[in-house]
This record gives sequence, C-alpha cells and structure tokens, in this order.
Amino acid sequence: MREIFYSEAIREALFEEMRKDSRVFVMGEDVGLFGNIFKVTKGLIDEFGAERVRDTPISENAIVGAALGSSMLGMKPVIEIMYMDFLNEAADQLLNHVPKIHFMSGGKLKTHLVIRTQYSLGRSTGAQHSQFFPIFYMNTPYIQVAVPSTPYDAKGLLKTAIRGDNPTLFIECASLYRTRGPVPEEEFTVPFGKADIKREGTDATVIAISRLVPVALVAAELLAKEGVNVEVLDPRTLIPLDKETMVASVKKTGRLITVEDCHKTCGIGAELSAMVMEEAFDYLDAPVVRLASPDVPVPFTPPLQSAFMLNEDDIVKAAKKLVM
Repeated sequence: MREIFYSEAIREALFEEMRKDSRVFVMGEDVGLFGNIFKVTKGLIDEFGAERVRDTPISENAIVGAALGSSMLGMKPVIEIMYMDFLNEAADQLLNHVPKIHFMSGGKLKTHLVIRTQYSLGRSTGAQHSQFFPIFYMNTPYIQVAVPSTPYDAKGLLKTAIRGDNPTLFIECASLYRTRGPVPEEEFTVPFGKADIKREGTDATVIAISRLVPVALVAAELLAKEGVNVEVLDPRTLIPLDKETMVASVKKTGRLITVEDCHKTCGIGAELSAMVMEEAFDYLDAPVVRLASPDVPVPFTPPLQSAFMLNEDDIVKAAKKLVM
C-alpha cells in the first residue's frame, strides 16, 4: 500500500468530497491562493475556484458564523481556524449557537459543518499559538470532536465528518503533518466512535491522544525490550467516545495510563479515568496514571518547551513504575 503524508491525506479527503458533493466548500484565512500556512489546501482553488475555496478576513467569529448560516441553508462548509488557540475568538458561535440550533429548532435545522484546526505544540510558537484544549468541546453537547493521529485516520475521519449531519471539530497536529503512513487509494471512511488499538498488549493499557499516539508506540517498543508489554489505544474521536473498547482493554490488562497534551487538571485523562473507575473498577490492579501537560502556559524557548512536553521517556517511566 502507498504511503503519503498526513497533510496529503487531509488534502485528498477535501478534493474527493468536494468533487462528490457540490454543497461542500472550504473557507478560512489563506486557504485559497496561499493554500494554507501548511499547504494543506494547496491546489483546491485551481480546481474549484474562489466561489468554493474562499479566503476570509481575519475574523474567526465571522468565519464560524458564516459557516453556521450556510449550513442551516443546506450547504456543507469545511472551515479552517488557523490555530486552535483562535477558536476562543469564535467562542460565542462555537459554544452558544453551532451546537444548539438543531436542538432549539426541534430538529428542523441542521448544522452540518466541519471546523478544521491544528495545534502547534512543539514548534516554539508561544503560549498563544500552542494550546490543545479539546476538553472545552467535549463538555459542549452536540459537537463531535475528532483527533486523528495517522494519515489513514485523518483522511477517513475527515470524509466521515464532511458527509455527516453533525457539527464536527476536527483537530489536527502541526507536528504530524510531515509524518507518513499507509493510505489506500480506493474509497474508504473511518467511523466516528470507534477506537483503534494501534498495538496489542497485556500488561497495561496506554490511551494516547493525537501527537502522543506515535510517541506511545515508540515507548511501547522500548518497554518491550525490558519485558513490559503495553497496549496502545487511540480513541480517534473524543465525542463520540468508544467506551466499550477502552473498558475491554483495561479489563484485559488491569492497568491504565492516559497520555495527552491537555493540561492535567480537568483534562481528557480525568474524564477517561472517571469512566474506567465507573465501569471497570474491579478489574484495576493499580491506580490510573495520568500523563499530561503541566498546568502552566506553554513556554516559548525550545529547552523549556521540551521540558513541558511529554515524550516516550515519560511513558516508559510511568509504565515501569506501574507494572514492575
């Protein structure tokens, strides 16, 4: 099977879905002529024109609001918010309107829009351009949240999101754009709410999110050399969440480590830990371990940022302490 970059997989999904459905259009800052700051949307405007690939003013609130209005009229916008941090500029639209219109209209209006964004942790872009906070939207009913970690998942999940009827926050990671992986040339999609076990194991379950999935896989190989066999599980979507697969994995291994770039307080790991405690407490042989970013803003300087970020050594140390 061919291997392509994560960024190419996203671009392919956009091309394919725009060719398939004339209601799909792309909108955002620099997505047209410039092709996105990471060149993810490069070439779209050449095929589909400025009517369907729209460069916008620098106003996240306006971008989301325009997408919401067009989706209510039957269009299927895929909008881009350049940095995840900038979602906060559209908080009123994202938290008060996008997830509520369908409910408040008694199901008469649909808000089938996709909000693509990326977090740039690891690129020394500073505290206001590096944040990862999907938990905000996990706590907002009726917004789906996708966090693909591989090119295969990125393409398949994005196609599913575009075809669906629900608003979806599609969170990419800048450090993953230049990673490669197998992606079929034939048509495929990846379902929401179905986790993927990236590596089978017996001694502990590691649930990793986005950037940290490949990091966890490296850690798993290092641990295997020392006789520790961990299972690496990727939720792929946080809303809907595949609780059944996660609980089954924990029941098998008896131990759980959550690994995320969110801050630890009220992070994804807190929710996963509570879920496992509710549904698999009697199967746990040790307390749940949560690995997450410290509760401070992301540092700018590379040495401090490196100290801030989780790596494979952190996972190895946690797993050895938990298992051995």
